[in-house]
Amino acid sequence: MISKIALSRVVGGGYDEFWNSKKRYRVLKGGKASKKSATTALNLIYRLIKYPESNILVVRAVMNTHRDSTFAQLKWAQEKLGVAHLFKNNISPLEMTYIPTNQKIIFRGFDDVLKLAGATVEKGYLNFVWVEEAFEIDSLEDFEKLDLSVPRGAMPKGLFKQTTITFNPWSEKHWLKSTFFDKNRHDTDTFSTNYLINEFLDQTDHAVFERLKTEHPRRYRVAGLGEWGIAEGLVYENWAEGEKDTGGDDWEAFFGLDYGYTTDPTAFIAFMVNRRAKEIYIFDEIYKRKMLNCDIAAAIKAKGYAKERIRADSAEPKSNDDLRRLGISRIMPSVKGKDSVINGIMNISEYFITVNPRCKNTIAELNSYCWDKTADNVPRDQNNHLMDALRYAFYDVKRGGTGEIKNYNWQMKGGWDI
Repeated sequence: MISKIALSRVVGGGYDEFWNSKKRYRVLKGGKASKKSATTALNLIYRLIKYPESNILVVRAVMNTHRDSTFAQLKWAQEKLGVAHLFKNNISPLEMTYIPTNQKIIFRGFDDVLKLAGATVEKGYLNFVWVEEAFEIDSLEDFEKLDLSVPRGAMPKGLFKQTTITFNPWSEKHWLKSTFFDKNRHDTDTFSTNYLINEFLDQTDHAVFERLKTEHPRRYRVAGLGEWGIAEGLVYENWAEGEKDTGGDDWEAFFGLDYGYTTDPTAFIAFMVNRRAKEIYIFDEIYKRKMLNCDIAAAIKAKGYAKERIRADSAEPKSNDDLRRLGISRIMPSVKGKDSVINGIMNISEYFITVNPRCKNTIAELNSYCWDKTADNVPRDQNNHLMDALRYAFYDVKRGGTGEIKNYNWQMKGGWDI
């Protein structure tokens, strides 16, 4: 049993405050090999046994990523604590049961919002939540959907509710920083950790980080030291935040639309291009999930773009037709073909991009849209919704077509947040 094990030998040092925190939110950013996920798994197994009325919900952005990550990590924690014989671990459905009391650890993903919001247990309280790799969750709005559902309600004496959030801090523009780290919240304990406190690493492990420090210093600061930074291998590095004066005949306006619904957001982007100076100015965006076509049309109209030419995803011809019926009269399908993604990226990369600071979702994507390390010349299919919309619309820039709008007044109509 746990009482016969010296926890300090299993857990190691550097996590005392994290282990004992009982605040509503326990938020931990850290580099690779910092023990953050291992310590969280050990702590949650320990707590499940310590608090007989507790249950645990484990969440990731995508449900099918649990089995080889959080599920495996929690099985490892059971073994390390010497209690694996007291657990029943099921693959289908994915869940763990503490046999003596029938307490549960259940797993959910943000890709199935209904199951996430409806997570319940038969016995006790679903009071502990672990959100792993929280950087993968696109928006605070998505997190709040979970937070308003689980955990909730009054707890009996001696029990408390807590959401533990763990992640690598790949972008300082992420909502996690502004929500938890930039504010002095009385309900939150925040922690930062890195491989230097992991006493279980050997010299060869440290050598890997030393090489990373020399060869890829930016990645070392994030993956090694757990500092806020910008993802290694960004697709677009030629950009900055700011405002531009787009008066004059050299500037033209273009618009792109990428459809989404439950998992992916609908993403609309508006930008000006100066072909002579090789500059792009992104001045407006729409970024929201669960938008019906009528909602998309209403949002575009509210911003004053209903009569402009908009390049939209060609994979959704029915939606394009529907938007035309709803008054977005000049919507056109994107042009796709062999190597169209990489060619579009290369064309955009010839330009310097300036993004209005109010386009916060575009800035977040530019900070995290990376090349896939497992394939040549392929971007990761992640953090790319506005980037796809930008690429669709940029087809007209490259082919020499005109945006047809000179001296466009880019002050947003109807507010910046839709």
